[in-house]
Amino acid sequence: MTAGSRGDAAPYTGLGHRLALAGHEVTLVTHGRFEPLVAGSGVRFHALPVDPRAELESPRGRGLHRSASGPGKLLRVVELARHVVGRMTEDLLDAARDSDVLLLSASVAPLGHTIAEGLRLPSLGMYLQPLTATREFAPPMLGGGAWGGAVNRLAGHGVGLAVEHVFSGAVPALRARLGLPRLGTGAARRSRERRHWPVYHGFSPLVVPRPADWRAGLEVGGYWWPYDTEERLPDDVREFIEAGPPPVFVGLGSATVPDAGRLSARVVTALRRAGLRGVIQRGWGGLAADGDDMLTIGEVPHSLLFPRMAAVVHHAGAGTTAAGLRAGVPAVPVPVQFDAGFWSARLVALGVAPAVVPLRRLSVDALASALSRAARDPAYRRRAECLGAGIRDEDGTAPVLAALERLAG
Repeated sequence: MTAGSRGDAAPYTGLGHRLALAGHEVTLVTHGRFEPLVAGSGVRFHALPVDPRAELESPRGRGLHRSASGPGKLLRVVELARHVVGRMTEDLLDAARDSDVLLLSASVAPLGHTIAEGLRLPSLGMYLQPLTATREFAPPMLGGGAWGGAVNRLAGHGVGLAVEHVFSGAVPALRARLGLPRLGTGAARRSRERRHWPVYHGFSPLVVPRPADWRAGLEVGGYWWPYDTEERLPDDVREFIEAGPPPVFVGLGSATVPDAGRLSARVVTALRRAGLRGVIQRGWGGLAADGDDMLTIGEVPHSLLFPRMAAVVHHAGAGTTAAGLRAGVPAVPVPVQFDAGFWSARLVALGVAPAVVPLRRLSVDALASALSRAARDPAYRRRAECLGAGIRDEDGTAPVLAALERLAG
């Protein structure tokens, strides 16, 4: 069960496929627009009624463009999520009634855990970010960084309570409906922690080592990769790549932007100033470029595209960051919001990105400089290739399979 953007759904298609191959019956419960992602995977689909892209393009969603990352923007997103979460409750409950185990992303965990408790089903957390409070870094949803041990941990608890607040309107009625005793928002979260509710994290310990101060039951085992149905690049993409030196990928995924034309022009100018060709992905932001040295594309599997790039410029979402790392290519992170700042900082700290170029401060000069370093300095390529090899050797699905086997046994 998951909710959010494409990046909040795609990793679970590959995880689900692996579980299905092991003999489990798997259903992905998420927004209806993502049903094509499970085609051919052996994973069933149960649609949620909310369309996340429509919400982002609504007046309420467009207001997020004007907010800088940080606590204020997080609060605005919390209110947007509270507005839609009640519309998903019935479908989540319907899907759970046909299930034996609930695997819950962070975006639905408080609601899903309540459903699991009411139906007396075991549940496991399946998180794509390190969301539990720690002294080692500030909360990823606030952009990461390091504010000092005690402050990091305190801020992490605050973000956790903010996420619980998203569901504070839906959970009390659901608990009453399922015959559960009343429980306050903070009390429900503390109860999960006291019981050491198991949470598996779909990212590599080579990228984010497991914090030493995390409680038992919080595991970091490796990435979960999207299930890809395509085995080769589209002909036009392959022909463009082969027509010259390796190009640079530029894409913002599911992020939306207030002025796609202006941003596209800056990106193209920066690429040309750095002497690089570009593959520009439209994404939800509507980026586009013209010219013999530029190609605009739609959805193309990152696993096929990224290994053939000189570098990847992206919004530093968890999934796109992971895809670039697996491919072993340098990155130029252009964080837009929330955990993107955290992943951007990790890319720089790991030595596979020369600099962070935040979208709100993106200039032609800054992007061209970062592009030149990422694509032409062999040190970034060497470090990226080494890290990519280690990540490809990991099997992030194995711990989840083992957990399910323990539940079945």
